[in-house]
Amino acid sequence: MEVELSTTIGENELKIQTGRLAKQASGAVLVQYGETIVLVTVVGSREERNMGFLPLTVEYMEKIYAAGRIPGNYFRREIGRPSEKETLTARLIDRPIRPLFPKGYSFEIQVIATVLSMDKENDPDCLAMIGASAALEISDIPFAGPIACVRVCRIDGELVVNPPISKWPEADMNIMVAGSKTGVVMVEGAAKIVDEADAIEAIFFGHKAIQPIIAMQEELKAKCGKPKRDYEPPEPDADLAEAVAAESTKKLREAILVPDKMGRQAAIREVKSNIIAKFEETHPDREDEVRDIFNTLKKKISRDLILKEKRRMDGRRFDEIRPIACQPGILPRPHGSALFTRGETQVLGTLTLGSGPDEQRIETLNGEEFRPFMLHYNFPPYSVGETRRMGGPSRRDIGHGGLSTRAVEPVLPDKEDFDYTIRIVSEVLESNGSSSMGTVCAAILSLMDGGVPIKTPVAGVAMGLVSEGDQVAILSDILGDEDHTGDMDFKVAGTRGGITALQMDIKIHELSRDIMEEALAQAKKGRLHIIDEMEASLGAPRNTISSYAPVIVTVEINPDKIRDIIGPGGKMIRAIQADTGTRIEIDDSGLVKIAATSKEESDAAIARIKEITAVPEVGTIYEGKVVKIMDFGAFVQILPGTDGLVHISQLANHRVKQVTDVVKEGDVIKVKVLEIGRDGKIRLSHKAVTD
Repeated sequence: MEVELSTTIGENELKIQTGRLAKQASGAVLVQYGETIVLVTVVGSREERNMGFLPLTVEYMEKIYAAGRIPGNYFRREIGRPSEKETLTARLIDRPIRPLFPKGYSFEIQVIATVLSMDKENDPDCLAMIGASAALEISDIPFAGPIACVRVCRIDGELVVNPPISKWPEADMNIMVAGSKTGVVMVEGAAKIVDEADAIEAIFFGHKAIQPIIAMQEELKAKCGKPKRDYEPPEPDADLAEAVAAESTKKLREAILVPDKMGRQAAIREVKSNIIAKFEETHPDREDEVRDIFNTLKKKISRDLILKEKRRMDGRRFDEIRPIACQPGILPRPHGSALFTRGETQVLGTLTLGSGPDEQRIETLNGEEFRPFMLHYNFPPYSVGETRRMGGPSRRDIGHGGLSTRAVEPVLPDKEDFDYTIRIVSEVLESNGSSSMGTVCAAILSLMDGGVPIKTPVAGVAMGLVSEGDQVAILSDILGDEDHTGDMDFKVAGTRGGITALQMDIKIHELSRDIMEEALAQAKKGRLHIIDEMEASLGAPRNTISSYAPVIVTVEINPDKIRDIIGPGGKMIRAIQADTGTRIEIDDSGLVKIAATSKEESDAAIARIKEITAVPEVGTIYEGKVVKIMDFGAFVQILPGTDGLVHISQLANHRVKQVTDVVKEGDVIKVKVLEIGRDGKIRLSHKAVTD
């Protein structure tokens, strides 16, 4: 059955269509906005897989043909590894839908979003999330939706829903808001230092804008939705659960209250192994059930400590930040470095400065992009005391790197003031919660240590939430265990003046405005404290950059001389770079950028360029080479690519019968410029110099 529904969102019509494509999937929809179209399919397995977590995978794929182009790589096809944009978008889809499946659901679910058409003005990411919800709604997979998503930007002080991509650079706030009919479920975005109240206003402006999309999905489900599968979450044996609780509650509570992470985990493991061993004697073949009951009990005790006893695992107040240590400048050769430690989370940030050719080139649906700023996040297994196979960056690494990039980017200097390519690498050395926000702090300190004139420091903090009915506790600077047992992970980064990046995920179905306002206010208090600690170690960017950083200078030349510097087939510019050890870029406007490892190298390159581009001046004496002999005189090259004529009458202060009586081809002589004609011809004199 083919069904198509539409509603107006922002400046365009949003269409959702089903029943025509991919009919063998459990659910499939086409979502269109402008001329951007995304196909989203969901398939639910019929075989149960008891993996201890929800077996959900989300894939988002951008096909280059969608923009009417052939891929620019060697293979001329989309290569297997997802791009950074594809990975980040897949995470955006996954995070809001994951909490909406039944607890304990263990049938594999796969969501695949494929961009089929892209008009270069409407980004497919929101459409993919809407499509995932709509496809799940009409499928037979149990799902507590629908949800929807819009992008909210503030342009010239006005909030706008889903503005075209060309307008994004004008926005001082750009956030994605996903929500249900009654609340917000996810926030992701960046801002150019905006107030918390303005961020809240934008979030709930977006929540209001998604309501027609929610209604459209409900109508779609009513018209063509399949009956949902019968599923009852597994209930533990009440008698067994009571027996496990009686045996382990006291010891487990004591273990949870061990203040340090490794000691706490060791204590919990010991209690767990003793309980499993004890019940194996009385309840053989029920180890998995005992383990599940124990894990549920651990979560309940952790939450009760917060809600009923008003205490945290490590003894802190709800709004207290862990002890902070900042050590800038700990590595000699990187161009900037800093070690940032907050509690048991420790991040090493390193800075490398480069020139224009070091910018990252990325092929996107909109064409090629060049990024002068990169922030790469690495999370090795030793940071959490584990062993695992090392490989390329994971989805988590890319996601945390993207969030940290958005947090830091607004305070970087303008390209006109600091013409360097900047790369930050975050090495997480220890992790016990919020390593992405630790990355933001380490990145800022390494930038300041490297002499990068940032506009103002940025810090970040992760907020948590535990709620049961009317009981609510908001936690600042959450531990890893608090993240696992809580209901929210709300990361907020910003300056003293306002927010630069937001990321909120929740495990409950929705979040109210009051709770979000309180969380942002508490996050601001924590952020200001962290900035105080950072500035106590390094109050401002250093006055100079590292002596190991490249020296970048610029020279302006006449655009007509560009071809002279480049030379035939690039021969001249390659020779200058090889001889001076520099890297040279030339803009069509005549701006020449020189990157060198020392001032001596850059000076040598400047001298060569000035020599090539110099313009002869009347009255100036030059030493030149005779390049051609004629009956009426000699042509002398006074500058690279610039010749002038010494007439036979100007060769000597006596009468010359033949030019070769005075000079021969290849001779080096001094000449004076007598005249430069309107046609550019240059008259020279040798006798004026001898006189």
